[in-house]
Amino acid sequence: MTANVAGYLLQLLAGRWLGVTGYSEFASLLAAQLLCAVPALALQNVVARELVRGASVPKLRGLQWRCAVIVAVVAAVLAPLVTVTLNVDMLASAAALGAVPFLVLLSGEQGILQGGKRFRALAVVLGAAGIARVTPALVVLALGGGAALALWAAAFGIAAAALFARTIANSPRARARTVTGADEVATAVGVLPVLRAAQVQAALMALSSADLIVVRIVLDEVDASRYALGTIAAKIAFWLPQAVGVVLYPRMAQPTHSARAIQAALAVLSGIGIVAVLGAALAAPIAPLLAGEDYAPIQGLLWLFALHGALLAVLQGAMLSAIAVDRTALAVVTWVGLAVEVTVMVAFARSVPALIATAVSVAASTTLLVAVVVLRAADDTTRAEPSRPNG
Repeated sequence: MTANVAGYLLQLLAGRWLGVTGYSEFASLLAAQLLCAVPALALQNVVARELVRGASVPKLRGLQWRCAVIVAVVAAVLAPLVTVTLNVDMLASAAALGAVPFLVLLSGEQGILQGGKRFRALAVVLGAAGIARVTPALVVLALGGGAALALWAAAFGIAAAALFARTIANSPRARARTVTGADEVATAVGVLPVLRAAQVQAALMALSSADLIVVRIVLDEVDASRYALGTIAAKIAFWLPQAVGVVLYPRMAQPTHSARAIQAALAVLSGIGIVAVLGAALAAPIAPLLAGEDYAPIQGLLWLFALHGALLAVLQGAMLSAIAVDRTALAVVTWVGLAVEVTVMVAFARSVPALIATAVSVAASTTLLVAVVVLRAADDTTRAEPSRPNG
């Protein structure tokens, strides 16, 4: 919650301080950063899963550094392309993408804590990382700095958070819990499992962020900034129940508990989503007071943005279960949904209501299909479990 509130505060104050003519660049680069950080999200899940299965921490740390180097090279190649595609400042683009390798290192340490079921330590790291990332950026923005300086400040904060996470994961108590949590296995942990998980996370993150990139193409600067601010409601609904997946993921990776954990996760995520949508509808009238009157035209759409985020949160829970049991082919459904969304938006959507309605429709159909497949697979696993031989 601390990390989420810090992130929302950054978005809200950036929208006010950068204005409707400058906020779109900042939000679009954060969306591009999120897409490039997909390997970081995948790495955390793979590290946690492999630790549950018995991999050693040193081997997982080696995997973490290999992934960070690969991501750094890819980010350096993509920075000029992002600059041209989004029509943004090169320094701002370099700052946004330059933070990604540090996000990989941070996520690797979080995966070690998660897989060891060190949730209290993980909570400290998540909260501290959110504060370390946001505080320097807010200071820069408050002093009149632009998007580029704010993104560079956030990058240094992420680097500091990665170092702090390593320190927490190396504490004697954390090491003791990790060692006793599972017997070490001798098999090496390669990059390929991370790539398989990454394409699942990539599909999800692309579906949750593609609209922010498309609006820079199909809308003018003012409407694009309004849409970007509306997505704060989507981000709240999407990230609010993040702890559900974090806590239940190690159980999803254990065959004897997987089915019940998946069913529980989807049920809780759906309930939280309903509350988030109702909360957005009730809080809509105060949105212009917080963000400024320039954003008043979108207040009636905030519940729809929240619905988009809530649907994606359920989809995330379903896709996490696919990673936990290494059934990553299911991501094809999400990739198809992404293709449909981008095509319809670019071809037909020319207003904020049309764009968010398209995003919600695609998210709803994709989530429903993936959830049905996942729940049926969970039921099949439950029925088959008693017949499995021991050993």
